[in-house]
Amino acid sequence: MPRSHPTPTLPAPEPGPRRLPPLLRRAWYGLNQAFRRRIAHLAITPDQFSILRWLTEGDRRGLTQREITELMAADANTVAAILRRMEEAGLISRTVHEADRRAHRVQVKAPGRRKFIAAQQIAVELQEDVLAALPAPELARFLEQLEVVAGACQDAVDGK
Repeated sequence: MPRSHPTPTLPAPEPGPRRLPPLLRRAWYGLNQAFRRRIAHLAITPDQFSILRWLTEGDRRGLTQREITELMAADANTVAAILRRMEEAGLISRTVHEADRRAHRVQVKAPGRRKFIAAQQIAVELQEDVLAALPAPELARFLEQLEVVAGACQDAVDGK
């Protein structure tokens, strides 16, 4: 008769465990959905807002599609599809890169800039609303610690 091995058991989770992945996911999902709802009337998505922000705040000559992909930490095909929709909506333009004919510079157009400015105010208000849940004296420390955690997550991706 084959010898059976006992199945290892994991300790029962404590009530309301504070585990990093579910907390980060819940925070990000809630923030993203609240922002999505608040900017729906502008006919842009949170990802499009991020791209408009990087284009508005970045190099005046524009960013390459590869740079945007890296900033978004997203799949190149996904970014290409988002940029295509933004270009069709008249929010951005793409021109051949002056030094690399295979690359394109992406630039924000006036309608995109107007939508960004409107959405930016909404983003600031949402951030203030969400961060108001923390006591004011703890806010700076929380953001510093969150930055450390974000860096550690990136180090894990990079294999450090």
